[in-house]
Amino acid sequence: MLWQIVLLTFSSGVLSLGGGLFLIFRKRWNESFVLKLTSFAAGVLLSTAFLDLLPEANIHIQESGKGDVFLPTLGGMILFFLLERSLLWYHHHHTAHDIKPTIWMVTFGDGFHNLIDGVAISTSFLLNPALGVTTAIAIAAHEIPQEIADFGILLSGGLTKWRAIAFNLVTTLTALIGAIITYYFAPQIRPFLGVLTAFTAGMFSYIALSDLIPELHRTKGQKDTVPQVVAFLLGIIMIGVFKSLTGV
Repeated sequence: MLWQIVLLTFSSGVLSLGGGLFLIFRKRWNESFVLKLTSFAAGVLLSTAFLDLLPEANIHIQESGKGDVFLPTLGGMILFFLLERSLLWYHHHHTAHDIKPTIWMVTFGDGFHNLIDGVAISTSFLLNPALGVTTAIAIAAHEIPQEIADFGILLSGGLTKWRAIAFNLVTTLTALIGAIITYYFAPQIRPFLGVLTAFTAGMFSYIALSDLIPELHRTKGQKDTVPQVVAFLLGIIMIGVFKSLTGV
């Protein structure tokens, strides 16, 4: 099972890097496309949180007879609010307009975030393998626009293309560390899988509602709005179809 978790985490990381590589090797790219990806990611994250993670967490918590899903979900939101206000002021996605982050802040913030992503994937996979796949898809989807933004920051900070790629590969590896640690401490973590899954749902909800959707609201006009709404609904439908096909 470990190799499956490692492969899934690695694949999610590679897929998310694709967005940044798209920026690096493309001479021209427009903001409209990035916002479509952002809208898609928001739909994926919200549907994963409410259709997959929270129902699974609720079942597991009820079986253990300990607590409920509400407190850890709120905890996930609170933690990410605190991280965004402290690590940052760089994180998340396109929030670096007013205060430009340094290269090291971006690298550290991404590394820490990816570590949590690895824990989320491994935790979800231990609870239900199909749910682990869904979580990995959600993480990759929301990381794509983030990687585009982060690569742009690294390049504007003076890094060469290949050094920017190297920096992002290093931060991607932290997700593997989080996944592996979670796997080996499974006996200690297993009683808290429901809580951690609800915590992950809170994390996803916060990212979608606090970072992604507000970014979309700054665009005006039907020309921009309609494609974004379609992308948002597509993200929700994709997770719904995956849930139906896998029986999660």
